[in-house]
Amino acid sequence: MLKAKILFVGPCESGKTVLANFLTESSDITEYNPTQGVRILEFENPHVTSNNKGTGCEFELWDCGGDPKFESCWPALMKDSHGVVIIFNADIPSHLKEIEMWYSCFVQQQFLQDTQCLLIAHHKPGSGSDKGNLSLSPPLNKLKLVHSNLEDDPEEIRMEFIKYLKNIINSVSESRDREEMSIIT
Repeated sequence: MLKAKILFVGPCESGKTVLANFLTESSDITEYNPTQGVRILEFENPHVTSNNKGTGCEFELWDCGGDPKFESCWPALMKDSHGVVIIFNADIPSHLKEIEMWYSCFVQQQFLQDTQCLLIAHHKPGSGSDKGNLSLSPPLNKLKLVHSNLEDDPEEIRMEFIKYLKNIINSVSESRDREEMSIIT
């Protein structure tokens, strides 16, 4: 059974917990309650199997609190992570600047590949789903960016997330195969 650990990070009030619950089919949250530190959701997705053996995959989704006061915990959260999803609220201009810091900390400093990172511009209910051109500065403009709007088109983000999980599982599976080969040879 392959296991993968994925972090959901980003600024406060960007919608990380709502998306995490939706994508793992956990309970719905009706009111905003800032995540304290981290919340870990374990789930399997029937659409995602390891590429070669068809075995199931388990995921740990670490929903990380966006408050900078938890910064001292970040190294522990990042340990052994296979992927990072950076979520931001596209309607809050300061979030565009903040996600550069999240990318630098959680992706670049962990030496993760850009393919292991997904950017989600989350549109809250009633915000209108203006998918206008977000001008992301390099290196963020090289990342896969998807818009999520759970009100207008919940299936789009679900499909994109499944594609992302498949990428992560392929890279976990490949690195495990390389490890096994290096032991044999």
